Amino acid sequence: MQHFTSLEELHLNETWGTIGAFDGVHRGHQALIQRLVSSAHNEQKPAVVVTFYPHPVVVLRKIATPFYLTSSEERAALLGELGVDYVVTLPFSFELSILRAHQFMQMLVEHLGLRKLFTGHDFALGHNREGNVERLRNIGEELGYEIEVVPPLDFGGEVVSSSRIRTLISKGEVQQAARLLGRLYSLSGQVVHGDGRGHGLGVPTSNLEIQPQRILPANGVYACWAIVNDQRIPAVTNVGLRPTFEDQPLQPRVETHLLDFQGQLYGQMIKLQFISRIRPEKRFSAVDELLDQIRKDIQIAREVLANAE
Repeated sequence: MQHFTSLEELHLNETWGTIGAFDGVHRGHQALIQRLVSSAHNEQKPAVVVTFYPHPVVVLRKIATPFYLTSSEERAALLGELGVDYVVTLPFSFELSILRAHQFMQMLVEHLGLRKLFTGHDFALGHNREGNVERLRNIGEELGYEIEVVPPLDFGGEVVSSSRIRTLISKGEVQQAARLLGRLYSLSGQVVHGDGRGHGLGVPTSNLEIQPQRILPANGVYACWAIVNDQRIPAVTNVGLRPTFEDQPLQPRVETHLLDFQGQLYGQMIKLQFISRIRPEKRFSAVDELLDQIRKDIQIAREVLANAE
């Protein structure tokens, strides 16, 4: 898979593609992408996904709170795993939002050689979402591409959407979110120096620097897999404000304790895969109470992860 952030450097021929935000690359997205990839490759055509960052909703609604299920790099990698040949992540702006559907599709035809567009039945693009399926089909008759509408995924009667998954994660329901994603929800971050309090308590933790735009699970303690240098290690992760030690509200932290692991992790990248929420975050009146609870959390995490195997 090749990942580009502009159309200007691309001059492809005879591509089949789709367009969308695809944040999370969940099961519904996967069904559409797999249809695109299998159809395109059966005809020896390149499969292309055109997507956007920032997310159009973030720009148009001026959203400042954490929003994303995936970074643009993670999303491109996931699309590549599905067999996509080219991912084009266009910078979304107000100027792009007021572009007419015909202008936008003309750009894709010019730079991608687009010949077939796969969409959902309710897809629309362009100023005021004027470019619905019918309009895009009419434009295609002029510009030389055709449209295939992919029916929505029926996932046991459950709605699969990025907004639904964001809601589940924000409530700590990471198992339900994983069902809709088709994989475990994950966060990646570099290990940075904290205050060393965990090490002083005999339970060393790694403090992860997470992109501030990423959705965090609800405050609490989670059983996780930690991926370090392609090694999967069981872990207990705390997401939250550490009320036992902090008097003033702070930005939530993501701190993880790797079980049965010894080694220096500062500066390294850790990917956390969230399995299950063990408990909500709470304040303890004494450090000994906190340590007792941490021991219980570790035991529960071991059991959860053993069953997750």
